[in-house]
Amino acid sequence: MDTWRVVKKRTADPGGGAVHVSSDGTRYMRTSGASLAAEAAFQRQLAALGYPVPRVLDDGTTDDGDVFVVEESLGERSLHDMALESLDGARDLPDTVVDLAAEVGGRLLRAQAAHAVPADLQALRSWVREAGWTDNVFAENPDLDTPRVRAALDRAVARLAGVPMVPGHLDYGLPNVLPVGVIDWQHRGLVPLGYDTALALEIIPFKGGTKGYRAGPEQRRRYLEALNEVARATAGQPLSQHLGPYLLVKAVFFLALMKPTDPARTDKRLKWHYRRHLLTEVLEQYERTGAVDPARFPTLDSFAARRDSAAHS
Repeated sequence: MDTWRVVKKRTADPGGGAVHVSSDGTRYMRTSGASLAAEAAFQRQLAALGYPVPRVLDDGTTDDGDVFVVEESLGERSLHDMALESLDGARDLPDTVVDLAAEVGGRLLRAQAAHAVPADLQALRSWVREAGWTDNVFAENPDLDTPRVRAALDRAVARLAGVPMVPGHLDYGLPNVLPVGVIDWQHRGLVPLGYDTALALEIIPFKGGTKGYRAGPEQRRRYLEALNEVARATAGQPLSQHLGPYLLVKAVFFLALMKPTDPARTDKRLKWHYRRHLLTEVLEQYERTGAVDPARFPTLDSFAARRDSAAHS
């Protein structure tokens, strides 16, 4: 362990653990519980299928009983990091980051399409449950577990009938994308083709403007068209036609684990109410048109200001 430096704790993994980097920066080591071994096995499978993922170099069990996985480094800076470093006082996402996102997303999409399996309604329903974390969301928000919400999710499943299923990331976004590949496959599973890659820029507004950057309409169009070209060439259909159903499921996902348990954490309570509002807005857009435009979302600050104004009126 004296050749490794701790980078961060693994707070998102129920098994805990940490991420370490080697002294020469060429390898990363993660430690956690038994779930990490399954993730490493999955990542090995993805690498064999041509996915742009880090190669697993070693794995095993530490003297303390923790599982460890050593993998090659794909670099130190994600596209999220690069975006923040390039802002220079502005909020527009740098075009270089958009182009890199399209390139890596295209590589992942090609690998996924090459190993797609036919979809069925049961597989799509399982994807909604896993990708949307619906059990947790409805347990924390029982008032949202309504026939209306269930009907919208059923409509999304019906619209996606015929879209092939592929091994997917489930938490794909700029923080998990590096210029040469994709990391952090903890929340993996079968997904409809394009669910990961198509939403990389679309989901930025769900963070409420707190990410520090935003994607403009032309950047979103250019990114999606680059992926549409790959999808047409590999699967015979564009991805953009599925954005509505995908964003509906993603809106449910962004509400998972958000309800605060400490009433004193007013900041967390505000974010929870904000994500509830976004799900309602997505639902209304989807019901009216079958499409969703995240550019219409209020920022977290503007949502908070409206709540304060309403409370004092």
